[in-house]
Amino acid sequence: MWKQHIVGAVIATFIIAAGISINPYFAAGSDEHHWGFKRAKNGEQAEAGAQLDQLLDKYGAIYKGKAEKKIAYLTFDNGYENGFTESILDTLEKEDVPATFFLTGHYLDSASDLVKRMVKDGHTIGNHSYGHPNMARLSPEGMRAEWRKFDGKLRELTGIDRTTYARPPEGTFNAKLLEVGNAEGYRHIFWSVAFKDWMKDERRGADYAYNALMEQLHPGAVILMHTVAQDNAEALPMFIAEAKKQGYTFLSLDDLVLEYEDFPVALQSSAPSL
Repeated sequence: MWKQHIVGAVIATFIIAAGISINPYFAAGSDEHHWGFKRAKNGEQAEAGAQLDQLLDKYGAIYKGKAEKKIAYLTFDNGYENGFTESILDTLEKEDVPATFFLTGHYLDSASDLVKRMVKDGHTIGNHSYGHPNMARLSPEGMRAEWRKFDGKLRELTGIDRTTYARPPEGTFNAKLLEVGNAEGYRHIFWSVAFKDWMKDERRGADYAYNALMEQLHPGAVILMHTVAQDNAEALPMFIAEAKKQGYTFLSLDDLVLEYEDFPVALQSSAPSL
């Protein structure tokens, strides 16, 4: 765990430095963007298009990794608990796969034991805002308040000082959100694999989730899943097993960012092991 905290601190420092390097008085556009992309197919990477690629690159936001490496990154959005997160955590523990859980303030309050287990198991907690608003419509002060309130509650619950990865609710964002996030030490993480899985009462079966994941799997995939879906909990063991069989390795978002920024590998092992 010390290794993760030190790497996280280094990444946070980099994000803050990047934010400071941007003119703080830059008049970013207020237009809302709704995250979307051309889905991956036949192992080729998903594509968000030149306009979104340029916007994300400007602020260091990421939605996929390197195309040359069979690496995938699991991320889960948790707005509320529906009884399936424990099964997902059991699978991740059995398969020795790291994940990032983007949580809301409601989840911190209502599923505190599961949050503590996520941390204990070595997973990363991401900031999905405290109240799940449309972040692009908030003032900079409102944006900061959402992230800071979440971090404060997480600190009280787990002792983690702060989060470094943010994901806007429903993928709605604008340049100002990315800019303010950088200045606050957050890096926005979007995704390159997703499917309709957020309807808690809409069962389609494990095969539906498994097929959706396998059809879109590609090198550098940042996978978004919602823990409210029983389909996801049932499909996850099959998906991880098949992806590994195809030569994929599952790594953490810290690994993604370190690769993205070309940090020296030695940095990742600078912390003492427990």
